[in-house]
Amino acid sequence: MIEKTANVHWEGPGKKGQGQISTETGALERYPYGFASRFEDDRRGTNPEEILAAAHAACFTMAFSFACDKAGFATSKVDTQALVRLTKEGEGFVIDRIALTLKAAVPGIDEASFQEIALAAKRECPLSKALASVAEISLQATLESAAP
Repeated sequence: MIEKTANVHWEGPGKKGQGQISTETGALERYPYGFASRFEDDRRGTNPEEILAAAHAACFTMAFSFACDKAGFATSKVDTQALVRLTKEGEGFVIDRIALTLKAAVPGIDEASFQEIALAAKRECPLSKALASVAEISLQATLESAAP
């Protein structure tokens, strides 16, 4: 069993409040977030959706690389972008879509096997499973030629 932790400290009311996010590893240490960095265009802080996107992209990328290894293909380069969409629903908000975009160089793999492994990795990565309540998790996978 593996457990990881993150901590948040918040001060002030709602829109005017400010939070700080810290992770066990120190990758984020009192990193700021608040209303403006979540709902407006303040780039001085982060937000839960951005952190979720990073986590999902990282998890999926590892799952894809491990699945390629298991199938006998070594990945030489894997780049993943995750776009998390937060939309208004009634009085609150909901994450209704996550779009994963994968670009990978996998020497020796054919397109059909590449797509099959990518879809399986999307389905099997722990973050995809944890996010099963999201209405749509899409994947666009592009196989790039491996550098000589």
